Amino acid sequence: MKILALDTATEACSAALSIDGRIVDRYVVAPRRHNELILPMIDELLSESDVQLKQLDYLAFGRGPGAFTGVRIAASVVQGLALSNDIPVFPVSDLAALALQVGKKHGWDRVLVLTDARMKEVYQGMYRVSSEQNLVELLGQESVKPPAEVLGPAEPGFYGAGNGFSAYPVELAGVRKKLAGEDTDCLPRAREIVLLAVALVGHQEPLKPEQALPVYLRDKVTDD
Repeated sequence: MKILALDTATEACSAALSIDGRIVDRYVVAPRRHNELILPMIDELLSESDVQLKQLDYLAFGRGPGAFTGVRIAASVVQGLALSNDIPVFPVSDLAALALQVGKKHGWDRVLVLTDARMKEVYQGMYRVSSEQNLVELLGQESVKPPAEVLGPAEPGFYGAGNGFSAYPVELAGVRKKLAGEDTDCLPRAREIVLLAVALVGHQEPLKPEQALPVYLRDKVTDD
């Protein structure tokens, strides 16, 4: 099975190709250069693996939440590739991808993700992580809210992930006390997006290309 994933929802730009479980990827932190970098990244991965687009079984992308422009870039690139090659698509939450990354890295099966949404708000998602199976279960709903309104987990045993913690350390001081630790330097990567997409095959129907839409969680526009 061959799945290509990409992500441009944050300052990071990345692409990953999974071929029967073997993953090759590209990742770089390059704000405002996503349009310039993402297609060459994809071309490099396909060329390196001797795979053509039409040979892919699925495409996947980070569907947000994240920077408005960045999320739109990922959605539009995937739609273009999928439509021209008739490839079904798996949209994957960037918050879920971050939960998987941090859960695997630090060995925790419950992760609270808070990322900076700008405009004095954070994106929030709480997850149960199965690192061995690359599965992430959303506990509750993903949301956007002022950091002072984040309550955090009602029980111990959660690890924190995302730059929301470093962006609003004072407002989130009470939440941080409830956590076992936190990783504030992480950004979503296509590597975890492709892992989550692989896990979805056979359990969730992929979307048609025109259905592959970004998720913003709010209607207000902010500078990326």
